[in-house]
Parts: sequence; C-alpha cells; structure tokens
Amino acid sequence: MSEGTGAAETEEFARLLRELKTRSGLSYGTLAKRLHTSTSTLHRYCNGTALPHEYMAAERFARMCRATPEELVELHRSWILADAARGRRAERAERAAESPAIPVVPVAPPAEEEGGAPVVAVVAEPAPPRRRRSALIACAAAVALLGTVVVVTRPTIWGGGNDPGAATAATTGATGTAGTAGVPEPSPSASATAVATATATPAVAVTATAPSPSASPSADGPAPLTVGTRPYVYNDPCSQHFLVNSAPAQVGPPAPERDAPRWAAAYGAVSAGGQEVALTVQGTGSDTVVLEALHVRVTAKGAPLAWNDYSMGVGCGGGIETKSFDIDLDRGSPVITVKGGQRDFPYKVSESDPEVFYITAHTKAHDVRWDLTLDWSSGSRRGTIPIDNKGTPFRTSANVNRPGYDYPPGSSEWIKRMGG
Repeated sequence: MSEGTGAAETEEFARLLRELKTRSGLSYGTLAKRLHTSTSTLHRYCNGTALPHEYMAAERFARMCRATPEELVELHRSWILADAARGRRAERAERAAESPAIPVVPVAPPAEEEGGAPVVAVVAEPAPPRRRRSALIACAAAVALLGTVVVVTRPTIWGGGNDPGAATAATTGATGTAGTAGVPEPSPSASATAVATATATPAVAVTATAPSPSASPSADGPAPLTVGTRPYVYNDPCSQHFLVNSAPAQVGPPAPERDAPRWAAAYGAVSAGGQEVALTVQGTGSDTVVLEALHVRVTAKGAPLAWNDYSMGVGCGGGIETKSFDIDLDRGSPVITVKGGQRDFPYKVSESDPEVFYITAHTKAHDVRWDLTLDWSSGSRRGTIPIDNKGTPFRTSANVNRPGYDYPPGSSEWIKRMGG
C-alpha cells in the first residue's frame, strides 16, 4: 500500500469507497472483521491516504457493501487510474534520487602487456544503489570478454518462482541479449537492467492484479494499448468450480480469487462448466484507440474431463450479474455475444480512459481450449492483439455428472457434495 498519495485520482477512488460504505450502513469494524483486515487499513483506503496494491481488495470491500455491477466497473476504472498515477509518482521520485551528478574519474593511459598488446581498462561510473549490482556485473563481463549472458530471475507477483511450470533460465556461453520471458514489467517505474533478464512465470496466468498487460507490435511500433487479464473472476466464491485429476486428500483448501491462478497451476486444475475472464484495456498515450471487435477462437475441443469437481465456496447467495460478453463453447463456431445490458463493440480507450470487459465462456459437453483476439485502430494504424492465459489458451471443461466436493466453513477436508 502507498501512504500519503494525495493525488486527485486516489481521492476520487476513496470517494467511491466512502459512498459505498455509507450506503451499506456497516461500520469500519464490521467490514474489517468480515474482510479479515484492520479498521485502520479501511480508514486509510476511504480517506485517500492509502491505495490497495491490488484491485481485488477494493472489489471485496465493494461487494460486501452490495455494490451494483455498474459501480464495480466504475470502481475498477478509478483504481486503474489511481494506480497508474502512483506509478508515475514513483518514477519521478526514482529519477529525482538518481539526479546528482556523477563525478569524473580520471583514467590513466592504457598500459601494455609484455609483448606490446594493450590492456583495456574498464572504469565503472558510480551507479545508484538500486543499479550498482547490475553495473558491476556488466563491467566484470566486459573485462573478462566471456560473452556470457547473465540471467537474473525475479519472483512473480504470487510471491515466488517455485510454481509448477515456471520458466527456468540458465546461463549460456553464447554471445547475445536475452529478452524478458513472458511477463511485462508490473509498474511503469520499472527500468531495464544492464544485463539480460528472464522472468520466472507460473504456468497459469495472473494479473493481477496487477493485472498483466500484453500488446502485439505492429508495422510501425508497439500497439498503443495494453490488455490486462484476470483468468478466473469470482462473482462469488461459489461461482468458480475447478476440475482436478486428484483425490480429495491430495487437494488443498479452496483458493480466493487472488490466489486462483497459483492454485490452478499447483493442481493442474481446469475451469469446470464455465469460466469468467476480465480484460482491462488501456491506452498507453493520450491518443484515442478504437477497439473495433473482439473475437473468440477455439484451438482444441474434445471429450469432457473425467475428473473430480471442486467448488471454491459453499452456501453462497445469488451472484452479481455483471455486464459482460458470453461465449457458448458448445456451438460449432462459437461467437461472442453481449449480455446483461452490455453494449457491443466498438469502444474507445486512452491512457486516462480505460475499459473493463467481462467474458463468460461455458460448456456442458466438451473440454475446450480457447483464446481471444482484439482488433484495434488508432489514426492510420491498425492491428490485432492476441489475448490468452500467459501464452497458453484458456481451458474450460464440462463438469456434468462429475463427482463434486465442497469445503464447508470450519472444515479441514473436502466433503462429497450431496448428489455429486
């Protein structure tokens, strides 16, 4: 969380939270208890002195206050703008910290080895503390003339690089530059290092909440927009079921939405019956980008998985119906249709005016792998952005007549569902 933000975007986000809290009639203490957080944290969110690092914290607060689907969309939009402003302030602060002049270091004329071959002297300029290690590594590589690519791994936003299927990078003797593997920088303040970097990523995607932007390059540069993907959206915990090819004793407790990607990766889980995906689309500059159309593509279809069905929640009420788009994966040629009062494409986005789309795909008869493509235009430029689950298709399988298991509150094990 970021204390003392004070920006107009953060204040607008806090105003929306205060309105929801006031209308709900619930006290800070009651909300804090139900959300398993502290009253002081909720106070800071609502008075604008702190901003949640992840939107899901605000979404849980809003749902507890019985926010409407329209209010949830507006709250998400406001959080995106406030989070972007926080990133810009962090970037300015970083540049300010690096602004002191670098002292000039005199360099003696190059000496000569025995035999007349010159000795190349490499002098490293003093680097800011956060980049000093990268600078030293780069200098050492230059002196040794080994041409070795140094690989630095960072933990993912799920707190570690040990998820099954995580990308593994190794040092190589070939000369060259390695690109970032799979996941873009989580914040505008992140900067390129002097060494090649590979990021360990989980086999099943996130976002994040930091939701995970992706943009395909076009003929004259990168696309002027990003798309962040949340692959498992819970209207309520009971709305999400997973198929897992393991007995109940081998499956851990259910996961909340923020941990669903990691949980699914750990158990090789597949969305059961239906899957809701949230797309956050935002321009990267002031120019308006027109979102022309959204398409679905089925990459594989087979018989439904004969696995056990595990529910992420028990005893939920009716879920909140969001404005969204619907995909019937059982159709011969699935198409995206509007539902819940959502208007159809086209839409317009910019850096200050993002859009959030909810895509609900469902099947009763197949195991389906599918992905999306988004057509865009901006001025004379046009392009298409592929949208998937961090390089792999989304996967949804029918769960009709599969053994079902619930994890009741206070329980320490999965219980077979009545009639499941």
